Amino acid sequence: MTYRITLVPGDGIGPEIVDSAVRVLNAVGQKYGHAFVYDTALAGGCAIDRFGEPLPDESLRKCLDSDSVLLGAVGGPKWDGLPGHLRPERALLGIRKELGLFANLRPVKLMKVLADASPLRADVAGRGVDLLIVRELTGGMYFGPRGRGRDETGENAFDTEIYSRAEIERIGRVGFKTARKRGKKLTSVDKANVLESSRLWRETMHELALEYPDIAYTDMLVDNCAMQLIRDPSQFDVIVTSNLFGDILSDEASQLTGSIGLLASASLGAGTRGMYEPIHGSAPDIAGQGVANPIATILSAAMMLNLSFGLKREADAVETAVEAVLAAGARTRDIAAGGAYVTGAEMTERIIKAL
Repeated sequence: MTYRITLVPGDGIGPEIVDSAVRVLNAVGQKYGHAFVYDTALAGGCAIDRFGEPLPDESLRKCLDSDSVLLGAVGGPKWDGLPGHLRPERALLGIRKELGLFANLRPVKLMKVLADASPLRADVAGRGVDLLIVRELTGGMYFGPRGRGRDETGENAFDTEIYSRAEIERIGRVGFKTARKRGKKLTSVDKANVLESSRLWRETMHELALEYPDIAYTDMLVDNCAMQLIRDPSQFDVIVTSNLFGDILSDEASQLTGSIGLLASASLGAGTRGMYEPIHGSAPDIAGQGVANPIATILSAAMMLNLSFGLKREADAVETAVEAVLAAGARTRDIAAGGAYVTGAEMTERIIKAL
């Protein structure tokens, strides 16, 4: 089979980690008889520098013409002073919106060989961390009306949280169906004690829960969830929540594994095409030094193999290779705990050999 992948390397360490994932994908293709054809699109800060906008039409067209998109990272301090509509992050929002990618899946799993790297107490880590955050991706505050104004107190700014029942139902079904494939336990996270949008969220989720009697369903306020993720993450299986809350909680949860450099994600819509990316940022302070951890991007590519291309065997092989290399003691700088570490390129080579 031949699969068309648009690469969006982006900024900072993005090109390095995308290159590592491509090398692993090519090894998968050679081993299992698949062909991956790549096209590269500029988006983010590099596109602003060259074209004056974060997501040029040509880059978006390439994404729309592909079977899936693999993204590195965008943004950096260089572009922090730009107005909102020209910020590098607008490229991500644009791709998600135009590709109809409304569901973001972020698995969080603490590997036993990395238990010492987790900030959790040993007894808490020993109970295990294996959860999945399902984040709504195209609604809420990130896409609601926004602006600036002035009143008698001076300048002000506003961002508006808006959710429709249809949007909540759509992401809610993803949560329930995902939980059905895992531990059959779903936690819906909101702020229904304060926000009207969360009250609609909770009402809608309760109605959906009646359609999935085999799923153990609970509600949880977002502040409590943030606390519970630290106190006892083993209580969670699948968490479904809004765009803003999902963005914050998934970054918090990533630290339970020892490093944000280990966490992959998939952004999906109604079809098979998706956008896959590590959840970390562009880390411009280490760009070009060869020390960036490529594992999150490699695991994102594995999610692409499984979820967009239906190649579960191949995806499992990549994940097994990553775990084997870590079990053998290889560590990038972010998970080396001050000890010896390998470069990102060396880690990639070891994963390919294990594959």
